[in-house]
Amino acid sequence: MIQKYLGIETDYVVIGLAALVLILLILMLIQTIKVSGLKKRLNVFMKGKNAKSLEDTLIRRLNLLDEIAEQNEENKRGIYSINERLKSTFQKYSLLKYDAFEENGGKLSTILVMLDEKNNGYILNFVHGNTGSYTYTKEIIDGNSIVALGKEEEEALEKAFREKQV
Repeated sequence: MIQKYLGIETDYVVIGLAALVLILLILMLIQTIKVSGLKKRLNVFMKGKNAKSLEDTLIRRLNLLDEIAEQNEENKRGIYSINERLKSTFQKYSLLKYDAFEENGGKLSTILVMLDEKNNGYILNFVHGNTGSYTYTKEIIDGNSIVALGKEEEEALEKAFREKQV
């Protein structure tokens, strides 16, 4: 009857259906093997635990992740605060030893320059001579001094400008 309407012989139909059944059996066998493997992995995963204790473990871990995220945010805020405070600390330094008076020798006088990120700070000049030691402080604002600087002080200030920030 099929042969009459479609022009296909029944032998070919039977062979085609048998091939289809064989392919489906192979696919079913592959899926059975995969499911069996998954069952084994699940049994290993659940070994020694019941579903409730596994759920409790997962909940504890998720809560721990929340705590870690909160701590991370707190750390970020702390680091930001530290970085903001560091902007006003001395970050550039220069130290220069020199002879304030030619009769002394030995470079006993010292200039210390301390500047922040915006080149604000101080020049401390420690002058040592035969008659005594003196200390002078000059304020630096935006890299400039209101008071005239000596050549050694200018040299020390330029050296501080060239230093990399701490």
